[in-house]
Amino acid sequence: MPKTINAKFRSKINGLLDEMIGRVNEAAPAARHLACASGIDTALFKRHTTETILRIRLARIADGKAIVLLAKTDPVAAKQWAHYADEEMLHDRLFLKDLKALGVEESAVYSTEPFFATKLLQGYLYYTLEHEGPRGLLCKAYFVEYMTRRTQGAWNDNIKKSLGDSAVRGAEAHLNYDANEDHATAVWNVLMSTVSSSTDEARVLEHMHAYFDLFAAYFSELGRKTKVGATEQAALEVAGKGAGDR
Repeated sequence: MPKTINAKFRSKINGLLDEMIGRVNEAAPAARHLACASGIDTALFKRHTTETILRIRLARIADGKAIVLLAKTDPVAAKQWAHYADEEMLHDRLFLKDLKALGVEESAVYSTEPFFATKLLQGYLYYTLEHEGPRGLLCKAYFVEYMTRRTQGAWNDNIKKSLGDSAVRGAEAHLNYDANEDHATAVWNVLMSTVSSSTDEARVLEHMHAYFDLFAAYFSELGRKTKVGATEQAALEVAGKGAGDR
């Protein structure tokens, strides 16, 4: 297993991400539904898994751009990121198996228009790649790796109760692969190749908050589009607007 670079800062980021997990579960009924609903809504699960697949597909292109940028200044980090991207490249196929077990055809998945929140995420990645370099994308990868490790196991266990083991076999394979390869540490160490000052650390924190907002927006959109928790979500959004007016 790789040794963590800048472990103190990593601990600080992990604490922030743990706090964010609690906040998104409180603010987004769709996320809470996957985590603890006694009966998983099949339409929501299918759409969530479809969106996961689409994000992986889109990440392939952005990861390639990050490799090019890293290769210009840090070939060691570029090689490490190329290895990580290679391991993640076809993981959409794992999640596709879960959807096929529920009767969803591959053609239906890849012809689906991504959520607006997913397009915003991709736009943020491209903007930071163009104007800042690879650091923003590397932050997203760590955000996802850490959040997945902390939440996906419990989600899978809960989903199995309603939809059966076959609905999450691919998701579990993905989770186990990432854990066995310690992808979170591998990603963190490449990210740290772009951090050399307190100013850089502050920028990492800004990116993490941006990704929290983007993924919270995703779960909000997921709930609206699938009508799961729609009443509760509307009440939360109204309350949020009221708080902003005060």
